[in-house]
Amino acid sequence: MNSFFQLIARHRLAASILFLMVFPFLMPYEALAINILIFGLFAMGFNLLFGYMGLLSFGHAAFLGIGSYLTGISIVHYSLPWGAAILVGVIGAALGGLVMGFLAIRTRGIYFSMVTLALGQIVYYIFYKAESLTGGENGLRGVRVEEFNILGIPVDFLNPLTKYYIVLFFVAIALGLISRILSSPLGAVMEAIRENEKRAAACGFDVTRTKLLVFVLSAMICGLAGSLRALHLSIVPIDSLHYLQSGQAVMMSILGGMSTFFGPFIGAAVMLYLEDVVTTFTKHWMAVIGLVFMFFVLFFPKGIWGTILSKLQINQGRE
Repeated sequence: MNSFFQLIARHRLAASILFLMVFPFLMPYEALAINILIFGLFAMGFNLLFGYMGLLSFGHAAFLGIGSYLTGISIVHYSLPWGAAILVGVIGAALGGLVMGFLAIRTRGIYFSMVTLALGQIVYYIFYKAESLTGGENGLRGVRVEEFNILGIPVDFLNPLTKYYIVLFFVAIALGLISRILSSPLGAVMEAIRENEKRAAACGFDVTRTKLLVFVLSAMICGLAGSLRALHLSIVPIDSLHYLQSGQAVMMSILGGMSTFFGPFIGAAVMLYLEDVVTTFTKHWMAVIGLVFMFFVLFFPKGIWGTILSKLQINQGRE
């Protein structure tokens, strides 16, 4: 068993993609699997900043929302192809990350968290008031992907299983990027800054530039998750930008395991599956999930995946 998990840790990208390929058949229905896939990507993008850099942001819903809205606006108001609309959403989230990161990285600790929260709420207000483009509190509707062809083969995006694998294609690209970042010298610098920022600076690393770069990369990945969510739902609800979405990313990352490659996805899967099950019994599902979260924080602080790897003494850092 130990060697099996070591093999997974050594080939984490391939193992993750293989697991995600069979994942929809393990879920009760495909729509839930798609939601988990999208929010897993959102949590993994957030964890790049939180788990590997040690920077706790409460404003990452801004990037999920920017990606969603810019993709939706591109399709609804400017009739762009959905592929180009995704690119617009990702670039927009990256630019938003550049501006927010430039302002936020000047602070540390709880002040960093509060600044990102405040900036995220500013973004929320901007999109909320731009009613002619975003639909205001009613959200943006009509984000449709028409049937298209791949190598002459018609593809129906409305088919849930087809939609899942199209979303998985983009998620796999993002996972490859995250894995490459963590295995690169940049990944080593990120962990050095997380462990001891002053020592990293003394070793000659440009801490400020690294923080900004990782903030932008994290925003891009979260923006991609937002773009895919807009295509999945066919609408962009205003709560995509709400700070509660940022809180979800924090909970998913901690529940699955901070500073682990696949942990945030497992956290997203557990949280959304519990939500789906518990809501059939009670409307107080948030209380149940809160209790589960408290249990893991108190007794398994490394999260589900992090605890498994720790028990088996497998290093999931940059391997």
